[in-house]
Amino acid sequence: MRIVEAGKLALESIWANRLRSFLTLLGVIIGIAAIVATAAVIHGLNRYVAEKLSNLGKGVFVVQRFGIITNRQEFLDAARRNKRLLPADARAIAERVPGAEIVGWEVHATADLERGEHVIRDTDIGGVTPAILEIEPYEVAEGRLLLQHEEDHAAAVAFLGHEVAQRLFPNVDPIGKELRIGGARLTVVGTAAQKGSFLGFSQDNYVKIPFSLHQKLYGTLGSVNISVKAREPARLEETIDEVRAVVRARHHLRPGAPDDFGILTAEGINDLWRNLTQTIFRVALFVVGISLVVGGIVIMNIMLVAVVERTREIGVRKAVGASQRDIVQQFLVEAVLLSCLGGAIGIAIAYAAATLLAANTPLPAEFPPWAPPVAFAVCTAIGVFFGIHPARRAAHLDPIEALRSE
Repeated sequence: MRIVEAGKLALESIWANRLRSFLTLLGVIIGIAAIVATAAVIHGLNRYVAEKLSNLGKGVFVVQRFGIITNRQEFLDAARRNKRLLPADARAIAERVPGAEIVGWEVHATADLERGEHVIRDTDIGGVTPAILEIEPYEVAEGRLLLQHEEDHAAAVAFLGHEVAQRLFPNVDPIGKELRIGGARLTVVGTAAQKGSFLGFSQDNYVKIPFSLHQKLYGTLGSVNISVKAREPARLEETIDEVRAVVRARHHLRPGAPDDFGILTAEGINDLWRNLTQTIFRVALFVVGISLVVGGIVIMNIMLVAVVERTREIGVRKAVGASQRDIVQQFLVEAVLLSCLGGAIGIAIAYAAATLLAANTPLPAEFPPWAPPVAFAVCTAIGVFFGIHPARRAAHLDPIEALRSE
């Protein structure tokens, strides 16, 4: 029997039992929709992290007191072992590392901002050297960045994130206006372009002030983050090794002792994120795989029922010359079509879900282009695996006994 003819017979059988076929496919539909929707969310998050969160800039890395920490014990060990990083460490890097083109440092605190009746709670106050604003990707919307002489004299000036500027100065040009941080009055010299939010958390709720001013307001006990831009991005690893050697020497670490600081790179962030999302996807695949297996078992059971219901039809076809191969092909094609139909519905549901999530939630879901072919390949495998037993059972029916069936 030709595949096309087998497909036509299979479609006629599916259409004749529409409700039963739909109920049969629920497990496959739910499984495919869930796994493809999960893949869409992870795909969108991976793209977002690569483009936004881990975009430190070409040839840029950050030296921190704590690097990438993945568990509580690792944090406790680092908290006991790691020393504070000081501005002196950053200056030593700038002086002793020939591969470092720009070195800047920053420290953070949280405070409330006020301007008249406008108040913003829990805003990130970053004390930075002007070099930080050169290294990190801050796009100026209005005004300018902080200047070196403002750092040298602890000038009371501020560079605002987009959200802070909009909320404190609605419908007003903020440049040259004042705001209050605690008891200090600061003059706005510039505002940043909007970065947007990630998973509902704003990336525009910050204020950058001179590092020296930050020390006057909040003290000198915090550890600084040191950002370094390599002179030659192609030699990034060599520059990292040079910086590591300088900091280890300043912290008097013995050869073989672990670093008491962390070095953060875009590649490190991406690797951590990929490992995390791969773990999530594997767990989701295992859980959803149960649904697909159940769906396959339901397809097999329904096909066995179909063999019993169509015993006389099978006998007639054998009597007029249909071979065992023709019968196997007919029922196998029907099982595969059933499974792929469920996969198509599941893909459509997943696409709609990904579109709605991207439009109405903070999740940057993005439908992966590889999802449809992979889903159809999985559905075909399910149809063949769970359809082969009913198909062979139909093929081995005795034609005489089948013709006697009512």
